[in-house]
Amino acid sequence: MENFVQPKPCTILNVKRESEHEWTFRVASEAKPDHGQFMQLSIPKIGEAPISVSAQGDGWLEFTIRSVGRVTNCIFSKEKGDTLFLRGPYGKGWPSEEFRGKHLVVITGGTGLAPVRSLLHKCAGEKDFVKDVHLISGFKDEAGIVFHRELKEWKEKFHTVYALDNDEKEGWRTGMVTAFVKEIPFGSFGDDYAVVVVGPPPMMKFTGLELLNCGADPEKIWMSFERKMSCAIGKCGHCRIDEVYVCLDGPVFPYTTARDLVD
Repeated sequence: MENFVQPKPCTILNVKRESEHEWTFRVASEAKPDHGQFMQLSIPKIGEAPISVSAQGDGWLEFTIRSVGRVTNCIFSKEKGDTLFLRGPYGKGWPSEEFRGKHLVVITGGTGLAPVRSLLHKCAGEKDFVKDVHLISGFKDEAGIVFHRELKEWKEKFHTVYALDNDEKEGWRTGMVTAFVKEIPFGSFGDDYAVVVVGPPPMMKFTGLELLNCGADPEKIWMSFERKMSCAIGKCGHCRIDEVYVCLDGPVFPYTTARDLVD
């Protein structure tokens, strides 16, 4: 029987710099995660970290990582041909089949775009998967923008609003993503839509409230939390909020549950 908590050595196929602090690592793997699930990336004698899968293909997975600590700093020292250890996939991903044939609204803040990147690839690549996509994606400043190529491609295929919190950039709006929620035509969707929100906790909180102000049904909103996940199997308790284990019960939650996940 396969040991599902045993890390497997995997070869780094490519490393791409997305921004000053975010890099995307393509790693050889036969794992087939659902959109929105995560893997545990580890380096022996250093540690491991839960990282969402930002893209996937035949025999490979991609992880877009921000250098924020000991493990991720060590991963950033790796190059093409080096080895990372993976275990997973873990957690509950986006309910993709529930989105099929509907209007899909996606709102992201910063690197919150990474956990929905593979889902957006699916929407762009499968013409009839959803009716259309309304994407609002915001970043703190121009230096923090990731996935430049995809953002350009999605602008041709989706209804997009790209925004910077304070900076000005040609073709981009200025302001928080919450300022643009009112531009989503919920009134024309009927009941045939779903909403995905990913970003820092304050951004998700206020985006959720603004969605409700604009008439969105709370039952149709989904959010992804990655709060303090560690072991990925519900044993360490680091990610526990009341009786909820984020690594097991999430990281994707319906808004009706997510709005009560307060420390």
